[in-house]
Amino acid sequence: MIRRCPVTTRRARSPRGSGEILAEEIIEAASDLLVEHDDETAVSIRAVANRVGVTPPSIYLHFADKDALLDAVCARYFEHLDAEMAVASEGIADPLENALAQGLAYVRFALATPVLYRVAFRRPPDSGERLKVDDVLAASAYARFRSTVAAMADEGICAAADIDNVVLELWAVAHGIASLMIAKPGLPWGRDLRHAENVLRSVGLGRATLTRLGERADHDTARAWFAARDVRSESSNDNMVKRR
Repeated sequence: MIRRCPVTTRRARSPRGSGEILAEEIIEAASDLLVEHDDETAVSIRAVANRVGVTPPSIYLHFADKDALLDAVCARYFEHLDAEMAVASEGIADPLENALAQGLAYVRFALATPVLYRVAFRRPPDSGERLKVDDVLAASAYARFRSTVAAMADEGICAAADIDNVVLELWAVAHGIASLMIAKPGLPWGRDLRHAENVLRSVGLGRATLTRLGERADHDTARAWFAARDVRSESSNDNMVKRR
């Protein structure tokens, strides 16, 4: 019995200077495999080469190994996040509402393709080298959050010296709830992002309260402050009723 070798369709030799085009095709093929199988183990160099129609050595001309390829895939993924956050900010002047809109856009983006989000935050390679996805995140999510928090500082919602701290708080909340919704989809999240909205809104309002009371304010101070505001509010309402 003659054993036949599988036929593999080879990609035609690329014209000179088309290396960038091939790199883009490789990233796209790896992204497709990742989303289709919902598992990074499906993204092998051989599988990507077969999808593109080239030999495995052709992949290594552009990416040192699988980790480097996945890094490029995730970097491209978060470039799209930047565009989503930009759209979410359109027409919003209030910085607190803008922070909320950007945070929700971040969560929606993560939930749309959870496997890409999970891989993007996987353990970095042992080499300790900075990843491309880190640079893209710094230029997209971090930069957009920072611009919004700087506007919050301009309005006295937070202190100018705390801008970077507030950015990390906002990002941590967006990342945390997105990761939890991906990891535990069976929890009663509901069909909307109400829980995510409540948590994200709490960051802005909490920071505004801390700015008013001081960073070292304890719970008793906060309770007294809110109680005083409630009393004034009730008194103001009573006066409005009497005037009528």
